[in-house]
Amino acid sequence: MKLVSWNVNGLRACLGKGFLDFFSAADADAVCLQETKMHQEQADLELPGYQQFWNSAEKKGYSGTAVFTRVPPLNVTYGIGMAEHDSEGRVITVEYEPFYLVNCYTPNAQRELARLEYRMKWEDDFRAYLMSLDAKKPVVLCGDLNVAHQEIDLKNPKTNRRNAGFSDEERAKMTELLAGGFVDTFRALYPDVTGAYTWWSYLRRARDTNAGWRIDYFIVSERLRGAVHDSRIRADVMGSDHCPVELDLL
Repeated sequence: MKLVSWNVNGLRACLGKGFLDFFSAADADAVCLQETKMHQEQADLELPGYQQFWNSAEKKGYSGTAVFTRVPPLNVTYGIGMAEHDSEGRVITVEYEPFYLVNCYTPNAQRELARLEYRMKWEDDFRAYLMSLDAKKPVVLCGDLNVAHQEIDLKNPKTNRRNAGFSDEERAKMTELLAGGFVDTFRALYPDVTGAYTWWSYLRRARDTNAGWRIDYFIVSERLRGAVHDSRIRADVMGSDHCPVELDLL
């Protein structure tokens, strides 16, 4: 089964930058999008053979997730069942026979860590949600998780120590998640690969110099580790300030 995750930074904009060409070439069983910044009715998106599931933020032009799947799901749910977290369209859970696919756009801690307190609450509640799913069947978590876990996961760790996405607090929450029985698939397969990033700031031509961050993930339940055939970063694909990531499951 081939899965794709991509923060498109506005799907309507990305549609004008080759999204459908990538979608067709990827030939994935499910494509998970983050930061769609739109409601379904705002674009006439025809994807023959795929069912579309959207979770849009109440605030227009903000956040939002979508899943396009050609494997019929057993069930689909939106959010994590907590009103304080579920108005921004951040989570879609698609249940398949062998596993839950959870598409997530994690809240950014923001400049000067203005939203860090909320981010910490989100992390604890979202982890509890994942653990509740994992108690029933394995989980495949994907999305923009807005954290570079280790120093190897960004170009300039020293100068970003207290910046959103690389604070000690956010990194510790990722460590806690993985310690709870989950595996970062890319790092499990490629523990020493450097320069592997999924997001580059639009400032200072960061993508041209590969001054990036790896903040987009496929994370799986420990008992799915043996089913992971490959986990790829598609830095060759343009159209957003993020690139897609892909997971092949046996």
